Amino acid sequence: MTPAPLPAPLPAPAPLRARATVVAAIAIALVAWASAFVVIRAIADDFDPGSLTLGRLVVAALVLGAAQAVRGAWVRPTRKQWLLLLAFGVSWFLVYNLALNASEHLLDPGTAALLVNVAPLIVALVAGVALGEGFPRWLIIGAIIAFGGIALIGLATATGSLSLIGVVLALVAAVTYALAVLLQKPLLRSLPGLQITLIGVVVGVVGSLPWAGSLVDQLAAAPPAATTGLVYLGVVPTAVAFLAWAYALQRMPAGRLAITSYLVPVLATGMAWALLAEVPPPLALLGGLICLTGVALTRVGGGRPPRGSRTGAAPTVTPAERAR
Repeated sequence: MTPAPLPAPLPAPAPLRARATVVAAIAIALVAWASAFVVIRAIADDFDPGSLTLGRLVVAALVLGAAQAVRGAWVRPTRKQWLLLLAFGVSWFLVYNLALNASEHLLDPGTAALLVNVAPLIVALVAGVALGEGFPRWLIIGAIIAFGGIALIGLATATGSLSLIGVVLALVAAVTYALAVLLQKPLLRSLPGLQITLIGVVVGVVGSLPWAGSLVDQLAAAPPAATTGLVYLGVVPTAVAFLAWAYALQRMPAGRLAITSYLVPVLATGMAWALLAEVPPPLALLGGLICLTGVALTRVGGGRPPRGSRTGAAPTVTPAERAR
């Protein structure tokens, strides 16, 4: 008598749990970054751009510093790397935050998020020249469409629906974001992302110290909800979102992960509508959607290196690049 066949083993649940954890990490990062645009706008009347930058970065430095202490590993930068880290911190954490905070005194969160997310296109265009990554067909097509969207947003300023200064400040934030990405690319070859971000945040703190007096005064006068919002910006969109994005980046292709960031303006617009009753003017919203479409098209075929590329990789979004 032959024994009855053993039942087939149940599939291990670990891969499913792992995928669910990655999806959760991505969701945390995207929602956190979208919420940053809304919270900045919500507390704009209580903190000026400089004091908000300093307060947010001090909180982020404390959280990321604790994470670095737990991690323990520290790679000593070279003199050249210190120069790149200094430029990275000034462009990303100082100028970017100042420009974004100032723009949201004048723009709704959705419009600001739409404009800032032009940055990946700027990275791709500059990398085509500076890093020899070339200009694939879809990059050119996407760029033309994206800049057409920006032109429509510009028309919204001409009609008085948007502040021209606010649009310019948001584009300055996009440019400095893109510059920081390009400065960070060579650093990531030899330094950990957490360490790079922590140093950049500290540089931003030092650069924003001239607003220490106004921060103290505004903290004393701000309602508890506004102070909570400032702390939230340092903990969640900066530190927690960075760690969540880093976790996801270690477990899935960077190109696929980068595409998910195009949801941030959509989420920011929805949150601003629900929480602040603010939405972009129709012309600006149309222009922003066209712009995002163009930026997304630049990722088509991103997995294949362009002809003549030195790096053989399309520009990617790293944790510190989106640590908003």
